[in-house]
Amino acid sequence: MRIVSWNVNGLRSVLQKSYYDFLESYDPDVFCLQETKIGPQTALPDLGPFPYRYLHCAGRPGYSGTAVLSKIPPRSYDCGTAPDGLLEPREGRVQLLDFGALFLLNVYVPNARADLSRLPLRRDRWDPTFLALLRELGSEKFVLACGDFNVAHEPIDLARPDENRGHAGFTDEERAGFGAYLSAGFVDVFRSLHPRQAGAYSWWSYRAGARKRNVGWRIDYFLASPELAGSAARCEILTETGGSDHGPILLDLRI
Repeated sequence: MRIVSWNVNGLRSVLQKSYYDFLESYDPDVFCLQETKIGPQTALPDLGPFPYRYLHCAGRPGYSGTAVLSKIPPRSYDCGTAPDGLLEPREGRVQLLDFGALFLLNVYVPNARADLSRLPLRRDRWDPTFLALLRELGSEKFVLACGDFNVAHEPIDLARPDENRGHAGFTDEERAGFGAYLSAGFVDVFRSLHPRQAGAYSWWSYRAGARKRNVGWRIDYFLASPELAGSAARCEILTETGGSDHGPILLDLRI
């Protein structure tokens, strides 16, 4: 089972760039997208060989949003799951699919913002509620959460940790929130397979040629139940794929 997660930073934009070449090269069974920036009535061209398509759009046009495209029929789909209901207006940030062998969560975690005005939301509401959801689902079956978590957990996960300490995406509060997921037993699959790999980033600023110089951050993750993480055959960041300020992340599971 191949699952790919990608913050596309605008679905309509990436459809005009690398989207179709990417599908031909990597052929995911399940394709999870974040920051789609489309409305429920947006007319889209063909999205590829995915008979099961789920769009969760934000209430505000051109903002946030998630989508899951699948070749595998889920038993059920839910986009009303906490913590999405904590955000007003609705921001289209969480999708839950039951694939029988596992629950899959596609998530686009809110950014703390440069002025840290959304840090209290992250610390006090989002992270605790999302952790409670992971635990609840994990009590039933395997769980895999993927997407843009908008935090670099450890200094190895960004190019310039000293300069960015205390800034959005690398505050103590955000790092502790992510660390709580790991303390609860969930596994950062990429880091479990590549424990010492430095320079592995999934987001780069558009400024100053950051991507070309690989001055980036690893803020996109697969978080898995321990037994599910143990079935991972491959987990990679596809840094060569352009079209967005994020690189896709890929996970092959032996299921």
